[in-house]
Amino acid sequence: MNVKGTDHTKEIDSLKKIEGQVRGIIKMIEDERYCIEILNQFKAVFAALGKVEGRVLEGHVGACIMNALTDDEKKAKDLIDELVAVLKETGRKK
Repeated sequence: MNVKGTDHTKEIDSLKKIEGQVRGIIKMIEDERYCIEILNQFKAVFAALGKVEGRVLEGHVGACIMNALTDDEKKAKDLIDELVAVLKETGRKK
């Protein structure tokens, strides 16, 4: 389903910081830094991404799905099904 969504431009600054963290990880690997230091940076990136993901999810549920619930029950069901499918397939594997 391709629907124009909520404005998430406020997340760009956070994503740019995460991008910088990822570049830092690349540099650490190039510099052959200690594995645990690198792994700690991965954990920091995953945590930061999780926060941004949570805010985007909150916006989706709070705006897209809520609007559909009041306007179009079928569209709301489709949006909920789509969200559930995305959440099922994006689980990070360890």
